[in-house]
Amino acid sequence: MTDPRAEEGRPRDVVQVRAIGPVLQISLDRPHKRNAVDPAMTLGLEAAFARLEADPDLRVCVLAGTGDYFCAGSDLVLGAGPHTADGGQYGMIRRSRTKPLVAAVDGPALGGGFEMVLAADLVVASRNAWFALPEGARGRLPGAGGLLRAPARLPRNVAVEMMLTGARLDAARAYNLGLVNRLVEPGAVLRTAFELALDAIASAPGSVAQILRGLERIEEPGEQRGWGVTAQALDVLRCSSDHTEGTAAFVERRPPRWVLGAAQRAAIVDAATRPATGA
Repeated sequence: MTDPRAEEGRPRDVVQVRAIGPVLQISLDRPHKRNAVDPAMTLGLEAAFARLEADPDLRVCVLAGTGDYFCAGSDLVLGAGPHTADGGQYGMIRRSRTKPLVAAVDGPALGGGFEMVLAADLVVASRNAWFALPEGARGRLPGAGGLLRAPARLPRNVAVEMMLTGARLDAARAYNLGLVNRLVEPGAVLRTAFELALDAIASAPGSVAQILRGLERIEEPGEQRGWGVTAQALDVLRCSSDHTEGTAAFVERRPPRWVLGAAQRAAIVDAATRPATGA
């Protein structure tokens, strides 16, 4: 029989939380799985963000990852667990906050990991970081906010390329496009994120809360429509053969059946660039 105390401890094992003055640091701590979100991590994030909102001594949050990755998104084998009542996906994607969230990204953030970054108010990234939305390659789509937030935070054509091709967006370009607030050298992310977090609470707590609430209300109509469209698209995909094939390909570590091989791609490009010989 499973020890209930062990069950209670699991979220804390994969989500490390510590308060340093007015800053709550939340660290994704599943480095052997590239910090992919499993049900325990979702529960840990839900509890951590609830603590942030409930404790008047905590005024700002820094979200980081341990190891080489910030977060690789949902665990495609275990799943990320159910949406929580207050936070939605991952216990934090759709949470209403009155305290700023700074994402400290010192490695790749892809899929749901990038969608965590899109849920943040401020972003600090190192030159080691890159962002991607590869869900389409697995018969899925960015369902944790990427479909609506990526085109809102980035130029639409950049967001569309990321979603359709799985293309990587490196941190330097993300900084130039305005997604990243601070671009730093590897290893300097956490210090810079704490400095930015403390800068973000230079204003009065009530002012900060109303600024965040105001932005939320301004963005709400577009977000609500975006979430509705996302839900409809996800329902279609979940019942599709593409979803089944994408998952199987991931588990079996092979390309999905719809991916063209290198020789096929080269032949098509060569044919397109060859001079026409007549109709």
